[in-house]
Amino acid sequence: MIIALVIACEVGFWVLLAAGLALRYLAKRPRAGAAVLLCEPLLELVLLVVTALDLKNGAEPDWKHGLAALYIGYTVAYGHYTVKWLDGHAAHRLGGGPKPPGAGYGRARAVHEWKLWLRTLAGAAVALALLQGAIRYVGAAGDVSTLEGWQFATLRVVALHALIAVGYTVWPKKAPARAEDRPAPARADR
Repeated sequence: MIIALVIACEVGFWVLLAAGLALRYLAKRPRAGAAVLLCEPLLELVLLVVTALDLKNGAEPDWKHGLAALYIGYTVAYGHYTVKWLDGHAAHRLGGGPKPPGAGYGRARAVHEWKLWLRTLAGAAVALALLQGAIRYVGAAGDVSTLEGWQFATLRVVALHALIAVGYTVWPKKAPARAEDRPAPARADR
């Protein structure tokens, strides 16, 4: 049941996002669109409550509970960011707004990657707190090794994302050459 709920929350996130942006830009109802977008955190609240009730009712903690905690952490850290990013692109494509700025190149890109890493760190902190809460809730009476495994997996994700940010810092992404800066192609005479 937990896995079905995680999938339903993910599908619900994208359905609410599409509906909110469609109301906002296609139907020209920005307040209704914003109201729909504000319903998205309710999905994670439902997932949290159902996961807690599942454990309370005696379910053995397993990978499904760990996945639910990681999903909630991810949506806490990246949910608003994703909505804002897609809203900017929808405003540009559907509402005639300015093109949203990209991540950039060089130092600006490295700073962007470190900001994303901070989001990953925040999401991991939420997931770790939920997992630790579940471990304490279950206590010595149950096998919590799966939840502890999810904690280590969460820390590995944070470390991997840090390596990506370091990569952009040490080897910054270069801007593509502009057309006027490129050498003219050689012409072969016949």
